[in-house]
Amino acid sequence: MSNLPGGYTPSSDEVSRSGVQNFGRGRKAAPGTGGGRRGRRRGERAMVPDAEFTSYYGRPILKAAPWTADIPAYFFTGGLAGGSALLAAGADLTGRPTLRRASRFGAFGALLASMYFLIHDLGRPSRFLNMLRVAKPTSPMSTGTWILSAFAPPAGVAAVAELRPYLPRWLGWFGRLLGLVDRPAGLLAAGIGPAVASYTSVLLADTATPSWHEGWRELPFVFVGSAALASGGYGMIAAPTDEGGPARAFALGGVALELAAEHRMEQSMGLVAEPLHEGKAGAFMKASKALSAAGAVGTLFAGRSRRVAIASGAVLLASSVCTRFGVFHAGQQSARDPKYTVVPQRERLAVGLNDHAAAASEPAER
Repeated sequence: MSNLPGGYTPSSDEVSRSGVQNFGRGRKAAPGTGGGRRGRRRGERAMVPDAEFTSYYGRPILKAAPWTADIPAYFFTGGLAGGSALLAAGADLTGRPTLRRASRFGAFGALLASMYFLIHDLGRPSRFLNMLRVAKPTSPMSTGTWILSAFAPPAGVAAVAELRPYLPRWLGWFGRLLGLVDRPAGLLAAGIGPAVASYTSVLLADTATPSWHEGWRELPFVFVGSAALASGGYGMIAAPTDEGGPARAFALGGVALELAAEHRMEQSMGLVAEPLHEGKAGAFMKASKALSAAGAVGTLFAGRSRRVAIASGAVLLASSVCTRFGVFHAGQQSARDPKYTVVPQRERLAVGLNDHAAAASEPAER
């Protein structure tokens, strides 16, 4: 044994005690293994407590996504675009021209805003175009890019078709052409709309970020409900009350779906649901639930008052914004704290070891 600094040489007993004290440090022993030893007699007190691993030097295990506020804004506007396209198709089929026109304009305008936020976050438009060079079904980002690209043309055509009454006479041929593709384009946009509203949730759940990944079952329903209540709220603002029935029903259905899915998600996520209740994310999620409830109550009376309809619609739009920002910040918070990565892994390991031990004991019991 070489001398330590200062000329001190540890004795063999000290070396032995040091080895025992440091054995197993940095890892958690499997259940029933006696803290890293082969076993100990019943009633014997453990001399070495189980080590509590966090991470090296307390640094995050995962790197938080390098996203800015552009991304949750992109989530919100994409959901509004998809929901509005669906609402516009329903208004078209039921003879509500004002609601149809407003929803088509809302769908295309929200789509343009969504693509702006996405490209602004990417830094250069060419990066968005480069993603169209290949189609990779296993990649949510690649699939989402193609979904947006497929949604844009019919949504744009349906919106432009609403401008037919304002075209000059010499463009009459163009107006007649728009009249032929008006409804088919609107229905095609409505068919793609649910995918536009929900694919961003799959994009989040496909990451290793704990509070996004663990909510993969319910998060699409949360985003779809949020999109429905946002587009319904927008329709209540833009359309008169006598045409706003579908928008009000859409909004109420979205509130019910979002709140139910959020509750189910928080119950199923376990420990990693904590960031949804803490810090900036918790503030956004609390505001979202309160605004959803207030907007739903107002929607019940929106058919009698135009002012109530506008106020309720604005509240529902704000609720959807809070939901997207709340989910976004919860994921970022969970990535920065090693606890949300390590503890669920240990729990899964313990369950696996217990299942293995139970399976191994079955032949002996027989």
